[in-house]
Amino acid sequence: MIIDELVRLGVKDVVLSPGSRSAPLAYAVAAADKAGRLRLHVRVDERSAGFLALGLAKISRNPVPVITTSGTAVANLHPAVLEAHHAQVPLIIMSADRPAELRDTGANQTTDQVKIFGSATRWFHEFATPSERAGQNTVWRSVVGRAFAHATGVPTGDVGPVHLNLPFREPLTPDVADLAMAGAVAGAGAIVARDTSATSDEEGRADDAPSATAPVWPESLEGRDRGRPWMQLRAPASTVTVAPGPGIAPVPRTLVLLGDLPDPKLAAEVAELADAAGWPVIAEPFGDYHRGRAMPHGSLILAAHDWLDEHLPERVLVAGRMTLSRDVAKLLRHPEVTVEVITASTSWADPSHVVQRVHEWAAIARSHELVAACADRRWSSSWRIAGQRLAQRIGPLVARSWPSGLAATSTLVQHVPAGSALLIGSSNTARDLDLGRNPQRIARQVCSVANRGLSGIDGVVSTAVGIALSHDGPSFALMGDLTFLHDSNGLLIGPGEPRPDLTIVVINDDGGGIFGTLEQGRSELAEHFERVFGTPTNADLALVCEARGVGYSLIGSRDELIERVSDPAPGLNVIEVRIERHLERQARHDLFAAAIDAVADAGEMDARYERR
Repeated sequence: MIIDELVRLGVKDVVLSPGSRSAPLAYAVAAADKAGRLRLHVRVDERSAGFLALGLAKISRNPVPVITTSGTAVANLHPAVLEAHHAQVPLIIMSADRPAELRDTGANQTTDQVKIFGSATRWFHEFATPSERAGQNTVWRSVVGRAFAHATGVPTGDVGPVHLNLPFREPLTPDVADLAMAGAVAGAGAIVARDTSATSDEEGRADDAPSATAPVWPESLEGRDRGRPWMQLRAPASTVTVAPGPGIAPVPRTLVLLGDLPDPKLAAEVAELADAAGWPVIAEPFGDYHRGRAMPHGSLILAAHDWLDEHLPERVLVAGRMTLSRDVAKLLRHPEVTVEVITASTSWADPSHVVQRVHEWAAIARSHELVAACADRRWSSSWRIAGQRLAQRIGPLVARSWPSGLAATSTLVQHVPAGSALLIGSSNTARDLDLGRNPQRIARQVCSVANRGLSGIDGVVSTAVGIALSHDGPSFALMGDLTFLHDSNGLLIGPGEPRPDLTIVVINDDGGGIFGTLEQGRSELAEHFERVFGTPTNADLALVCEARGVGYSLIGSRDELIERVSDPAPGLNVIEVRIERHLERQARHDLFAAAIDAVADAGEMDARYERR
């Protein structure tokens, strides 16, 4: 019943980690997969399974159920649930459990799973233990519909994970009668664990074995006719609906900041509004939009504090979470700048507590005529000239820095094929890409996403696999060596499982390079740096890939990287680029110094223009 109802609601992928207590659900999804009703993905590591589901749902925005057995298996999903919560990704956690009478008894693999994820889920429900009585079909199908509604943000728009806890008693495997019932719901919507009133924590005991002459279930297990879901859910309002109400005010000196958004397609709507107004845009490297609208090396311009003071925006309009630049955070805290946000849900980012106005997403569509060509032309031109100067100075500097994280990330994003999906890892890779890329040199559509909900390094490989399996086009991932090693289990894909076409580019500096660019990397603190922050592993990535049956190559030049990413090989492949970690801090310093000089030159051009 449960799986059948999920399929009726539109679920297309299910992730399963094996376990005995979850066997009823496992048989159901396996049968549904065989019938072609959904696509099943089996993973031996629950943490990897959770992030795989997150990747599958991240671009598609379609809820993905994750099925686990009881005990620590459920707890291993917690990092993925937290990321889905903060990043507003629709997941449906389906944890099998022991029946209530076995809690607090010392029963094997039994813990309190009720609301185990705390406030990180949009909704929690624990099913009653199945029993041979009428009335359960309607209850279970209705609950599934409610869970789907909460995961997809109906009616609030607040998308995120939900948790269904499903206690089962033995027997946990189907007999002939159970399989017949499953066939009655079109290839496997329901395999029911019948209540035998067993209270032992021992599974598979002879005295609990089902009878070969089990009675027919006391009610029909059919859903609504014509394959309809049990309840009709109202879809969330379209983000482009022009609803009545005030629009966004036409403030001439407005700077638009684009960060990480729940749906990568939302960035395009903000960029189009900025185009209509003539406002400059600084965008972090996330989203699905034409990056030519964003300033080259945008966050670097904010590091030129003297220039910025002379060209300060009256208002900063923020869409999405800005997580990469301290200079962005400093600008938002400026006492002379009004900060407004646009949000597609009931929440918004405001870590400095400076937001003065919050706009609903529908305000974008009704504001185009209101803000049309309202920008201060001279002020906007100053920003454009500064961006041009940055591009002229920074582009060659980044190219000459090979081998470096800046050069590798910039090269990758400029040469991936049109229509590619790109997952960006956290730490240095996201920051190198933010600083080193020129959005105006990316003339083709590239959808770049990241796990910026909590900005952690866990589960990135698995997330990338999920994105590749859901994306109709070439797929890439960019990450550091620690991020790669942290989730190397994401490469464990069984021989019967769907396999992605995915190229993973690993920037290997043998450790935690991000710390070398932060306060911990100062020379006077060098005594303990390598052991507690640098954390070198000396890991052989070629052997890691060989052990998991994954293609591997070591790249020695920029031209070779261009060749490999512009025409990626099929299947799952890892490309390693080795860099020297101790050089990165200086490279970052040189980059900021060059940016400040370039923007200062732009300021001199402005002054000459005004004297004319």
